Amino acid sequence: MDDEQIPHDTPSSPLTLAIDIGGTRLKAGVLDAAGRFTAGPVRENTPSPATPKAVVDGLVALVKPLGAFDRISVGFPGVVRRGYVLTAPNLGTKVWRNFPLASTLMEKLDKPVRMLNDAEVQGLGVISGKGLECVITLGTGMGFALFDDGRPAPHLELSQHPISKGMTYDQYLGVAAFKSTGKKRWNKRLKKALDCITTLVGFDVLYIGGGDSKQVTLELPDNVKLVSNDAGITGGVRLWDAALDRAFS
Repeated sequence: MDDEQIPHDTPSSPLTLAIDIGGTRLKAGVLDAAGRFTAGPVRENTPSPATPKAVVDGLVALVKPLGAFDRISVGFPGVVRRGYVLTAPNLGTKVWRNFPLASTLMEKLDKPVRMLNDAEVQGLGVISGKGLECVITLGTGMGFALFDDGRPAPHLELSQHPISKGMTYDQYLGVAAFKSTGKKRWNKRLKKALDCITTLVGFDVLYIGGGDSKQVTLELPDNVKLVSNDAGITGGVRLWDAALDRAFS
């Protein structure tokens, strides 16, 4: 686990514990009101098997060294609604379906919790808030989120939609695909996926994040940008913006 602390100026309250749950790693950090790290980030491998109990226990242990915080934001790799997990393609949907993750973490850590899909959290950390903006994350699978003038659009689980020969975007671009095809072929696949998403969405700007964004070698158009994977954590502070209150009421 990486416990290295990053020095910063005096933090401004409230402090947000931001958690990014991935198919490969669990990540967390404490952010001030401006979205700057005041503690962390820390990382740990996702438990295998990634049952709800194992992941929750892992998160509680992971965040313990981070110190005090006032509220919690969670990015989860699947469809979530009203604090419940509906699908978890890369963790195991069968064991996660209808699990009350938000209320479980609130009980364990004694602070209020807001939770969105992990690509939506990443997007909140990088979007400009103007126009139609799209975010994909490349990691264990492929995450997808869409924003209209800074507000999350209804979630579309594009990662589970077929793109080629019966393969979903997850299977076509996930870490297993990268390992089996190699960087050159994987980038050709990414080019096809970007062409499909461009046709489907008609976005103003698309952002590419996630751990495997560092493997991108394509020459990208001006409206497609690579962004830091840390946004999966730093975007957590934005879940508490007043503009999103209605989504969690």
